[in-house]
Amino acid sequence: MQPFNSISKENLAQRKAVHEICRLFNKSPSKGNLKRIKELCSHCGDGVIIEAGFHCDYGSQIHIGDRTFININCTVLDAPINEGAISIGDDCLIGPNVQLLAVSHAVNPTERLNKENFTAPITIGNNVWIGAGVIVLAGVSIGDNTVVGAGSVVTKDVAANTVVAGNPAIKLKDI
Repeated sequence: MQPFNSISKENLAQRKAVHEICRLFNKSPSKGNLKRIKELCSHCGDGVIIEAGFHCDYGSQIHIGDRTFININCTVLDAPINEGAISIGDDCLIGPNVQLLAVSHAVNPTERLNKENFTAPITIGNNVWIGAGVIVLAGVSIGDNTVVGAGSVVTKDVAANTVVAGNPAIKLKDI
């Protein structure tokens, strides 16, 4: 996990601007507002669909592959540094109310007083289906063709071609 200062003047200003773009999109998910959301990303592939309710903090480290569908109320807590990148592959299905959380805080209460954030990348492979209400934590990689069952909390890497579910998510079977 890489530390970064989320309450620096620069980061606060960047988040405020990005939150306004998200707010406008969520209020009116027009083609123009969707274009602004996609332009926040380091890469947003062809045929990507993002439904209203989308929220991210910075956007600059988000990579979305071709033909990916992001359903309503997706929350992406990303960071403005490479270690806080979130990469979503091609042909993914992201269910409603999914949270991709590449940012966290210190567990130690003394360290937490510094208000410093920690970040680690999230990588989602190609053709992954993430069910409704799933939470993916910082530092997790999910392999190609995987299915993550609704309501799961993904705390560790998930192998390709598997079905996982639960809190914490565990392997149920191979595909």
